[in-house]
Amino acid sequence: MLKDLFSKLNKKVNETNSNDGTFENSASIMTKCPNCKKILYSKELYKRLNVCTNCNHHLPITSVERMEALMDEGTVTVLFEEVTSANPLEFPNYGSKLEKDRQKTGLNEAVVCAEGEIDGTRTVVAVMDSRFRMGSMGSAVGEKLARSFNYATDRGLPVIVFTASGGARMQEGIVSLMQMAKVSVAIEKHSQAGLLYIAYMTNPTTGGVSASFASVGDINLAETGALIGFAGRRVIEETIKEKLPDDFQTAEFLLKHGQLDRVVDRNDMKDYLGKILRMHSGV
Repeated sequence: MLKDLFSKLNKKVNETNSNDGTFENSASIMTKCPNCKKILYSKELYKRLNVCTNCNHHLPITSVERMEALMDEGTVTVLFEEVTSANPLEFPNYGSKLEKDRQKTGLNEAVVCAEGEIDGTRTVVAVMDSRFRMGSMGSAVGEKLARSFNYATDRGLPVIVFTASGGARMQEGIVSLMQMAKVSVAIEKHSQAGLLYIAYMTNPTTGGVSASFASVGDINLAETGALIGFAGRRVIEETIKEKLPDDFQTAEFLLKHGQLDRVVDRNDMKDYLGKILRMHSGV
């Protein structure tokens, strides 16, 4: 159950790891915002879902913490936890790196999928977690997402996917790239059944993930300040021989240029999604 995952990740919520801003060790009572440099009480930061009280910078949040904040208590069933990555290319040390990430995060893979309610509306939710192999899309991530869409299609449920990824997982080669098409096919079947898909991009959403299932929602949302793009800024600048705007590839830039429907503050996430789901379900 999801609460078992909560207990692994949230039992030390008063602390933060200086590398990623998530609460992991009991040594830290205070947290410095990486954007405005203000020193904040970690407990207060956690209550605000890791959003700075001074500048509204959105620090990282774990997949389980996001689900806990989003989904109605007592309604959640975790899906497809048995799906894990193999090592199809026999990539050196890949297995040990996966195991290290499992121990560090308490997760089996870089996405957590669940069925539950959001303000009373049954929904399938998938949340990617950048702490696990940078949220990279390997065979297990693609399989869990495809199964989630098929599960929702069979039951007439909407789907929300929160993306956070560095792109395709290089250790799995073409098997990883195949997941772009596999998930897209499952999304199309879900769409043909007349069901709602909300793509919700968080920081960062890049590479093959941004080029596939992250960008094809019926409604495309993004979190405040999220980095969203395919190729890196430096690669693009060197290719086109031009200097890009400072806010290029931010959620706000994409919204301004018509590539998003809305940028949503994390603390408004549940209320906003709840309204969309109720409107779609006719409640």
